[in-house]
Amino acid sequence: MKKLRTPAALLMAALLAAASLSACSSPSAAPSAGTTAASSDAGSSAPETTAPGTAAAETTADKSYKIAMVLDSSISDGGWGASCYQAMVNAAAESGWETVYTDNVATADYATVMTDYAELGYDLIFAPGNQYTDAVKQVAEEYPEIKFILLNGTVETENITSVLPDAKQIGYMAGALAGLMSKTGNIGFIGGMELDTTKAKLECYEKAAQKINPDIKVSSAYAGSFSDTAKGKEIASSMISTYDVDIMFGDASAVDTGAREALAGQEGRYDIGQPGDLGSADHEVIISSVVTDNAALVKACMEDVEKGTFGGRTIYGDLSNGCLSVGTFSNQVPKEIQDEYLKIVEEIKAGIFIQ
Repeated sequence: MKKLRTPAALLMAALLAAASLSACSSPSAAPSAGTTAASSDAGSSAPETTAPGTAAAETTADKSYKIAMVLDSSISDGGWGASCYQAMVNAAAESGWETVYTDNVATADYATVMTDYAELGYDLIFAPGNQYTDAVKQVAEEYPEIKFILLNGTVETENITSVLPDAKQIGYMAGALAGLMSKTGNIGFIGGMELDTTKAKLECYEKAAQKINPDIKVSSAYAGSFSDTAKGKEIASSMISTYDVDIMFGDASAVDTGAREALAGQEGRYDIGQPGDLGSADHEVIISSVVTDNAALVKACMEDVEKGTFGGRTIYGDLSNGCLSVGTFSNQVPKEIQDEYLKIVEEIKAGIFIQ
C-alpha cells in the first residue's frame, strides 16, 4: 500500500483509531448525525471521522470489518443520500461491521477521499451511484486489496462488485402511480445527472404513465447536480406554473427535496419518493415511494468479503427478490387506486405490464 500522502490523512488515521476505541468502550452510543468536511466549500479531501454507524466494531470469524461510504450529497438530504447511508448502517448492524462516511464530497475529490480510506485499510468502500464509476475504477486499480461497492454501476473486476436495482422496474412503478393519480394529465421528472440509470428510469416512467393514460404528458429536466436543493425547487415550480404538472418523481437526491418544497401546500400536487420509504399515511406531499432495499444488496457484498468470494459480479435487485417494493401510501391515495396500483406492480413483477 502507498503511504498516506497528506498531513490531514495522517491525522485522520489517529482520529479514526480514537473513535474506534471510544465506540468499543460505549456500546450504547448513538450514531452521529453530523456531516463531515471534504465539501467543495471546504476544499478538504481527507475523510473526517464520524461516530461508527454501529454501536461498536464487532468481529466476524475473529476479524473486525469496516466499511466507508463516500457521498456527494448529505446523509441528511431526506432522499437518496440519507437512504443509502441508512442502508449501509442497517447492513453493518446485521453483519457486525464498523461504519464511517464522508459526505458533501466535490466531484474532483471522489478519488482522493476513496484513496484516503484505502490507505486506512477499510475492507469495503461504498460508492452509492454511477457518477463515482471513474473514481472507483481508478482507486480500485491502485489498491487491489481493497474492495469497492458501486451502486447502479456496471463494473465487474476482482475487487469491484456492482449492485444494480432494476431501473426499468423503478421507472415503471413510479410512472404507473403517477398516471393513476394525475388529474391534470401532466406529470414531471427531475434527474440529477444524465446517467444511464436515470435515463432508463425516465424512459420507463413515461411509458408506464402513458400505458395508464395515453394522453398524459411528461415534462423532464436535469438539475446538473444531486445537492442543489434550490435548483430542484426552481425546476419543479417552473413545471407547475408552465405545464400544470401535478405529480413529480425525481432521481436527484437533495434536488428532489427542493422539488417537494415547491409542491408543499399546493392542493392536489404530489411527489413519489425513492429509494427509501419516505412517506407516511398522513404525508401531504409524498403519496408513496418506490423502495429499494439497498441494505440487502450491501449486506450481500459484506458476506462475499467475509467468505473471500468478493468481486467480479453484479448483484441485481428487483421485485422478484424483494429488493424493490411499494412504500407507505399517503391518505391522499384513494383505496381503489391503491388496489389498482398494487395489481399493476404484480404485472410489472411478472414482466407483463409493458411488453
